[in-house]
Amino acid sequence: MTVDQEYRLETEVVRIDHNDQYHSSAPPLYQSATFRASDASHEGKFAYTREGNPTRTTLQNHVAKLIGCKYVLAVNSGMACLDIIIHLLEPGDELICGQVLYSGSDRLMKYAQKSSGISLHHENLADFEAVKAKITKKTKMIVIETPTNPLMQVVDVKKIALYAHEANPECIVVCDNTMNSALLMKPLELGADIHYESGTKYLNGHHDLMAGVIATNRKEFADEMHYVIESIGSGLAPFDSWLLMRGMKTMVLRMERVCQNALQLAQWLESQGLKVRFPALKSHPQYQLQKMQTKGTGALFSFETGNVAFSEAIVANVKIYSVTISFGCINSLISMPFKDETNPEHPADLIRVCVGIENIQDLIDDMGQAIKKAKKNI
Repeated sequence: MTVDQEYRLETEVVRIDHNDQYHSSAPPLYQSATFRASDASHEGKFAYTREGNPTRTTLQNHVAKLIGCKYVLAVNSGMACLDIIIHLLEPGDELICGQVLYSGSDRLMKYAQKSSGISLHHENLADFEAVKAKITKKTKMIVIETPTNPLMQVVDVKKIALYAHEANPECIVVCDNTMNSALLMKPLELGADIHYESGTKYLNGHHDLMAGVIATNRKEFADEMHYVIESIGSGLAPFDSWLLMRGMKTMVLRMERVCQNALQLAQWLESQGLKVRFPALKSHPQYQLQKMQTKGTGALFSFETGNVAFSEAIVANVKIYSVTISFGCINSLISMPFKDETNPEHPADLIRVCVGIENIQDLIDDMGQAIKKAKKNI
């Protein structure tokens, strides 16, 4: 259970409370699998790292303070978060998720449908009026991703949570907050029961570790999920916990820079006549909703050129942007997530950009020269 914030969020991010006997300025790393007991009858606070570790506990308490919740569980990836959360369901329970969402999440939920007998329904969660008819007293869980990746649709977390809890008080509303991070949005304050995110992304920011965090104010959920984590051994390792805390210290500065850069780059691309999908732009149909439920622009967006070959040429000619999957890194990344898909609703020419902390003019210039070269080859 966390301690209430004493200072503003920007200060709390770098203030990590810990109980080191030597009063070290940085949280110590307990790289130990086991902990000695005083005797055979009295086990200490920690016994085995699969069950709990001082470094992981320090991380969990720190993240809970930033999110403003009672319980946080740190695990070894964002996907592990979702897997553990789905364990709250029983065979036959109905789960509603978005139509277009992160591919890993989609694979996992389809696997749960096949192996555990969960009733899975894909709905357009960004269309609240349409999804209302799909939420019933049988709905046991709703998994929200907002904005959706990579189509950048915004889901009204507050409205869905309120309606779902009215339809079924036992419905568990889950929000994947990876794209916003706890600095920009707090789903629990909007009515969600569980907030999770990939620590690999903005929490750490350097793409040098895998991690995930699950947050909730419901003790029964925290206890059940901890039981699953302890049973399968998916708790975050001590060294990765320590690395994640170190990365988080610069989170405020990183997020301020990437959000600022992303908005300027998106505005420039839009000025070039390209269709940009970014909720921070006033041209986005859900601009007001994104502004209402978040405290920043985010740093991930996508755009379309209208021609797959043109998009491929742009990606091939950029120099600063790394062509790679994932997002949330301090350096800019670029990819074409729908290039090999056949779904007509998924634009194959779509380019996804994760904007980093580089000089914004360099980012604009590099994108400009790539577009210029691509035009010559089309």
